[in-house]
Order: sequence, then C-alpha cells, then structure tokens
Amino acid sequence: MARVYNFSAGPAVLPEEVLREAAEEMLDYKGSGMSVMEMSHRSKVFETIIEDAEQDIRDLMGIPDNYRVLFLQGGASLQFSMIPQNLMKNGVADYIITGQWAKKAFKEAQKYGKAVAVASSEDKTFSYIPDCSDLPIDDDADYVYICENNTIYGTKYKKLPNTKGKTLVADISSCFLSEPIDVTKYGLIYGGVQKNVGPAGVVIVIIREDLITEDVLPGTPTMCQYKIHADAKSLYNTPPAYGIYICGKVFKWLKAKGGLEAMKEYNEKKAKILYDFLDQSKLFKGTVVKEDRSLMNVPFVTGDKELDAEFVKEATAAGFVNLKGHRTVGGMRASIYNAMPIEGVEKLVKFMEQFEEAHQ
Repeated sequence: MARVYNFSAGPAVLPEEVLREAAEEMLDYKGSGMSVMEMSHRSKVFETIIEDAEQDIRDLMGIPDNYRVLFLQGGASLQFSMIPQNLMKNGVADYIITGQWAKKAFKEAQKYGKAVAVASSEDKTFSYIPDCSDLPIDDDADYVYICENNTIYGTKYKKLPNTKGKTLVADISSCFLSEPIDVTKYGLIYGGVQKNVGPAGVVIVIIREDLITEDVLPGTPTMCQYKIHADAKSLYNTPPAYGIYICGKVFKWLKAKGGLEAMKEYNEKKAKILYDFLDQSKLFKGTVVKEDRSLMNVPFVTGDKELDAEFVKEATAAGFVNLKGHRTVGGMRASIYNAMPIEGVEKLVKFMEQFEEAHQ
C-alpha cells in the first residue's frame, strides 16, 4: 500500500528517509549485531547515540554552554508538574492561557503554589494570542509560562511576552525545530517530540544551569528533579532509548536540509499555500486571526458540521488522513510539520478545491 499524507497533530509524520534508514538498521545497528531497541543504555554504542543527538540539537538550535539538554519521559504533561516542583522557589508563577495545554499546565501548577493567569484568549475560543506587552507580572513570580504554539487552536506567539525580567518557560512541543529560536530568551523550554521531532515517548527539556538545583519543593519525587537527570546525563534510569535514536536521526536530517533557517523558509512556503487557499475559499475558512497563525497547525471549518464530517470522510478515502479537528473545536485541522512534504499540502489544496466545487 502507498504511504498516505498524514496530517495528524501527533504522533505525526516522520521523514521517510529517517524511517528507511531505521528500517535498514533494525536488526543490526552499525555491526553491533543487534537493534538499538535491544542494547543496554549503559553501552558504549548507545552512549555515542545520545551524545551525538545532544550535540546535533545544540548545533541546530545554537544552545549555549550554560544550558543543559535532557532527554526525559512522561511527555509534555509531566512537565506541567515538574516545572513548579523545581522552579517555584517563592511559590508564585504567572501563566498565559492560550489553549488547552497551557490551561492544563496552569491547573497543575495550582497544586504547588500560587499560579496566576495573567492573560487569556479563552473569550474567543483561543483564536488569537493576547497582547503580552504589559502584563500584571507578580513581583514574586518565579517564572512566566507560555505554550508557544497551540496545536489544537492553530495559534503561535510571533513576539515573546514581556516578562519584566522574570524567567520565561515555554512549551514548544508543536513548533519544535520548525524555525530558529533564541534559546537565551528562555530559562526553560521543552517539548514532547511526537509532533515534529520523533516518536512518542521522549520529551526534551532545555534548561539554564542556574535553574537546576537541589532546592526543590518538599516531597518532589526523585524522578521529577531536573538535577538528578542532569547529573546522570539523562541516564538516571533506562531512557526511551529507541525514541532518542530516532530523534538523533531527525536532527541529522534537519542539518542536511540546511538547518532551521531553511526549515522556516520551507514551512512558510507550505503554510502559505494552505492559508492563501483558505483566505479566498467560499466554502472553507480558517479559524485564527491572521497575525497569530501557526505554521504547523492549521484549523479550518466549513461552518456546517455534517459537511465537515463528509469532507473528513472523503479526504481519508483519498489518502489525506487525520484531518479531523480536535474534539474541543470540531471542524478540520491540517498539521503540516517539518516532515510533511510540500506536495502533500499542494495535493490537499487541490482536493479541497474539488470538494468545494462539488458542494457549492
């Protein structure tokens, strides 16, 4: 069977070259006589895999030496509690609510201290990013938290909030490695890799060294302490070894493609094809204000639930899969991550044109 165009929000499309390479190495990784799935995480071979992966992501993102890169487990959702457990020294944190994941992180933080929602776009179903130029940042806030790209709602911060000198913490799960990023503007950034970087099961945390201390909230589990993982170079316990190996391959693929500048250009080109069509379509319309549109996740609707369902059904039959919008929003959503080829977007638009003609 031919491969489909997979528009899933995550687990999502991976580069075909990476999958083929992994398939070739499945039974015998570089003459070791075994698969990466089978080898000890304490072995020299795996040590090289994880060290290379770290070096490559450092090169791609320009990560300074005073930041640590951790390959962890528990997905982005575990970070919702790890962040306050490790960073809430004064017991206060400010959160900007731009979607479901920021909201969940905010609710989790309330278990550990005083979490304050300093801005929100919930009033208009998270269809925009609030003005963050002059927020009521708490004097005692340990950090300001954002979800930079909102997978469900298709919004993206184009300008980072003014945190008034407080540490910025960002969930970048769905825009991870999609464009260049100035790491020094953040104290901590993290992302579940299953959207734009690798298979489900790995979360990458990039954290400034001064934030890694033994001074964590009382009762914080050992596995939830950044210092434990940093000291053990992400090998405190058995890591998601195969997932890290695939991430490493994706990093090499990105480098070969010209790095994050080239990726941004490619992603802008892809997104423009889809947004340009939505802007002139009489049947389909985008749901996000233009200036806050994500390059990665594009939600759209026809305005008729039955027609939306019909579109998803026909698209699936035509080989465009996972276009159904998140249950909280309905409609459709095309996630066009790094590994989605431009022809996938072009063909989708062509299909949408035909659907529109047939249903006018």
